[in-house]
Amino acid sequence: MKRNVIIFWTAIIIIALWEAVMPMTTWIFAPEYMTVGTKALGYPDYFAYSLAIAKVLGVIAIIYPKTPGKLKEWAYAGLSFTLIFAFISHTLVDKNLGYMIMPLVFLGILALSYYYKSKIPTMN
Repeated sequence: MKRNVIIFWTAIIIIALWEAVMPMTTWIFAPEYMTVGTKALGYPDYFAYSLAIAKVLGVIAIIYPKTPGKLKEWAYAGLSFTLIFAFISHTLVDKNLGYMIMPLVFLGILALSYYYKSKIPTMN
């Protein structure tokens, strides 16, 4: 049981840092860099801001233990979609192998947290 909790929270902390803390700190402390990644892929500026807000809300839904099960499932799905589409975008636009692999690594970490969430009774 303790092993499952450690794996789950380690994965969640990594996801929270990557999917929520990093975009929000960029927005707050270096807003001039907020749209650099999405603009290079051909997306409009507003997309970066809406994506950051959605990611933060998704991470909150996953971390908060009292989030209803359906909402938590949708949060996992939404974060998964953003990572899958990031992979597709980088594959089709800039073809940079590092940028293509990075979302897949975080998708794997997200999947790990999803798997171990079911092994912790308080997180379901």
